[in-house]
Amino acid sequence: MPIHSDDLRIFIAVVDCGSLSAAAEQLEQTTSGVSRALSRLEQKLASSLLLRTTRRMELTEEGRLFLEKARAIVSAMEEAEECIRIRHQKPSGRLRVDASPPFMLHCIVPNIDEFRRSYPDIALELTSNDQNIDLLERRTDIAIRHGTLQDSNLHARRLSASPLRLLASPAYLQLHGSPANPEDLLRHQLLGFTQTELLNTWPLRHQHGDSLPVTPTLLANSGETLRQLALHGQGIVCLADFMTQADVAAGRLVRILDDCNNGYQQQIHAVYYRNTQLSRRISCFLDFLQQKL
Repeated sequence: MPIHSDDLRIFIAVVDCGSLSAAAEQLEQTTSGVSRALSRLEQKLASSLLLRTTRRMELTEEGRLFLEKARAIVSAMEEAEECIRIRHQKPSGRLRVDASPPFMLHCIVPNIDEFRRSYPDIALELTSNDQNIDLLERRTDIAIRHGTLQDSNLHARRLSASPLRLLASPAYLQLHGSPANPEDLLRHQLLGFTQTELLNTWPLRHQHGDSLPVTPTLLANSGETLRQLALHGQGIVCLADFMTQADVAAGRLVRILDDCNNGYQQQIHAVYYRNTQLSRRISCFLDFLQQKL
């Protein structure tokens, strides 16, 4: 019996979503319909693709092999479809974009209205994650990443670079005073990240080096959470300009120790799998975003 593209998409959705019900919701089908489709696919292949229990499901060895091929086939079909659209020079279709919550809120969302008016046939789907995601697993076309990129088979495009600065609210500085030098930070409340030590190394020149590892007194896993904590007078924070420059301009946050800043700039890249043929809508979005940044 022939296998249809819908069979592949349903199987991929079940794996990516982790359950039949979640896949059914994503595909706008019934859970029973998705279950029957998956069973038909396994019958056609004469193999079990998933081991299902009431609590979880796991890919079989055959399922892992088939998933890799299924993804490649669906990707090739989407690429072929996009080639036809490109001939008409009218970008259209769904575009899934993932970014950290601060970048999404401060750089993407304010510009979405203009983008949608410029490209009304592109259907945007926006998600936010503080951690790097697997683009294939999350069915994401573009992910915005900060800092040095790790080696990978992803295509990357540099969008911008944003200086990191130390900031605090006027209320905090009025209560605790402003540090005169990096060593003074030891007596202050410092706000930092939970994820990695690298994010808690601040770009400050001092008598022992060109950067300063700090031990935060209050931790959060989100830059936006740290921004809000700083705005509420909870301490000194080190954040990128793209998310704080409006606060500084409005006087809600004050830059401190700028004369000790080593000038480090956080690189901002977009990463994606498809390069040219399928990426008419990807290139439109990145061209637009890079111009805004």
